[in-house]
Amino acid sequence: MPSQNFMFAGSDGREVAGTLEPPATTPRGWAIFAHCFTCGKDSLAATRIARALAREGIGVLRFDFAGSGGPKSAPAHPLYATNVGDLVDAARAMAAAGMPPSLLIGHSLGGTAAIEAAGALPGIAAVAAISAPADVEHVLTQFAAADLERIEAQGEAEVEIAGRPFAIRRAFLDDVKARDVEAHVATLRRPLLLLHAPLDNVVGIEHASRLFVAAKHPKTFVSLDLADHLLTRVEDANYAASMIAAWASRYLPKLAADLPQLEVAQGVTASETGAGKLQVEIRSGGHRVLADEPAPVGGLGSGLSPYELVAAGLAACTVMTMRLYANLKGFPLERAHALVDHQKMPDMKPADRFTRTITLEGPLDEEQRRKILAIGDRCPVDLTLMRGSDVQTRLVENAHAASPDR
Repeated sequence: MPSQNFMFAGSDGREVAGTLEPPATTPRGWAIFAHCFTCGKDSLAATRIARALAREGIGVLRFDFAGSGGPKSAPAHPLYATNVGDLVDAARAMAAAGMPPSLLIGHSLGGTAAIEAAGALPGIAAVAAISAPADVEHVLTQFAAADLERIEAQGEAEVEIAGRPFAIRRAFLDDVKARDVEAHVATLRRPLLLLHAPLDNVVGIEHASRLFVAAKHPKTFVSLDLADHLLTRVEDANYAASMIAAWASRYLPKLAADLPQLEVAQGVTASETGAGKLQVEIRSGGHRVLADEPAPVGGLGSGLSPYELVAAGLAACTVMTMRLYANLKGFPLERAHALVDHQKMPDMKPADRFTRTITLEGPLDEEQRRKILAIGDRCPVDLTLMRGSDVQTRLVENAHAASPDR
């Protein structure tokens, strides 16, 4: 699903503009992503991780802290306490909108803010911190010594960090010096995932060690290997997202089991027909269809390709599930259609993307359409694709070779 705008009131009274990445598959829960100090909600790490988690079924809100918002933003006055407050307000706004977050994810200084904000949010079930410092004051190592002296002497100064201007007040320096992240970690009382690259030259790996020692169980550490601090390589962002999704799965709300149930497959056989190079006859009970590949890849084009059959299963299951639900609720659904496309996305993990376009005919109101669409987005085949499956293979003897007459 496309990104959406999400507005909420920040801790200092300003209106905060966020970007919501809705779950691209069966919804598993909601999360908030807190970006790093020199980043913004549209940074590579924030965008890639949020979208990768959305593909895993975890919807993510990302927003700009005060004084951030990308390299072209005008200087403002960041304050660490405001960052923490914004996370609390964002979580409450999401809950009020029917998307209660269960997971906080923070990158670098955003990771420490997520750890601190979780203490004020009983609905947060788990926290993931990426390349987070063990003390907030570490951010001052990114300032030139002369800039720090000017801020102390003048009370405020515009400085440049990572090629971007920031208007920093003395209150920011006092704020970060007063924070004790390790104390917050020790009293977090939530599952904690720490992801850190051993060769991070912005926030050293020793910070992850300090946080891990301070934290109580359950706690988990994942090495990001050769990643840089900002996770600028897409494979590093995708890896971090997959680790977060797998780890968080046990702490997210359980998937509802009240979906319409369809029959499982039994005794489906595929046998070569001898026509062309790839044509296959598929039989199940009294039903018979052909599978093949297009002529350009060696087939006759006489039937659906294997991936088209998978897409057909998803499309059919979606329509059947919506029909069963509409009939159960008495909704005036006259006819449902589902178009499914399959693509290989080289910058995604997993790389398979099934895009589903649904059309609903009939005098349905907006609430009925929303409910039918939501149930179609969680059909049994969708759940199977999203959760993964156990595929077992066994070999039987060739009947002709085993015959005593041969």
